[in-house]
Amino acid sequence: MTGLSFLVKSPNENEVLHFSERKFSSQYNPQDLLVALKAEIENEPLLKACTEITVIYAHSTYTLVPDTLFDETKLSEYLKFNTKILAGDFIAYDTVDEHKIHVVYVPLVNVNNYFFDTFGSFQYYHATTLLLQQLLKKEQSGDTKKVYVHVGRDEIDLVLIDSGALVLCNTYPYRTPEDLAYYVLFAFEQLKWSPESVETVLLGAVSEDDATYAILYTYIRNISVGYEEASLSIDGTDAHQYFLLKNT
Repeated sequence: MTGLSFLVKSPNENEVLHFSERKFSSQYNPQDLLVALKAEIENEPLLKACTEITVIYAHSTYTLVPDTLFDETKLSEYLKFNTKILAGDFIAYDTVDEHKIHVVYVPLVNVNNYFFDTFGSFQYYHATTLLLQQLLKKEQSGDTKKVYVHVGRDEIDLVLIDSGALVLCNTYPYRTPEDLAYYVLFAFEQLKWSPESVETVLLGAVSEDDATYAILYTYIRNISVGYEEASLSIDGTDAHQYFLLKNT
């Protein structure tokens, strides 16, 4: 985990009352993360006063399982081939109902326990679940290929959709814009999609003025940064930034 973000909405959910984030200089383990989380909440009255809580886990310890292959009793089996699972890890799953996709992942038990003890019942999801819900809903009636690149601080979520159907969804680490471009272009190559014509949309921590956009634009001609108006507006940000917080 490399950071925390907090958003407080008004009771009618159309106004942002508080937004803040804390970026860590290195990966935090679950214990250190909980210490930082508690400190942020204790020091902000608006956070302490929340009555409805939604927690979003944004990390790469997840996998997608289609409904035809899903068995709730075998969650660890789905994860053990692409990530390290510890004996005490709790494994959860979300469901993208309309597309019969299950997102299997590892939430943090100590964080969940803290929220339950402090606020009572709450909801939690993996970030990929929410991203897929938004993008697949938008593309459900589409009849073309579409690539979405959701850019984070040190990871990207790459989602490829063809005529409303999910083709690929994965999260990749990166250090440089060149790393990021490699994963995107490799997906184009493997699927034999044309970077000259397939529309590519960038979301998250990216802008037309940065090196990420510049290197992708070198190879991908039909590329843009942005999204239609988000459900919420955060002062000083564009609609495509903090995409999941604004549309959850």
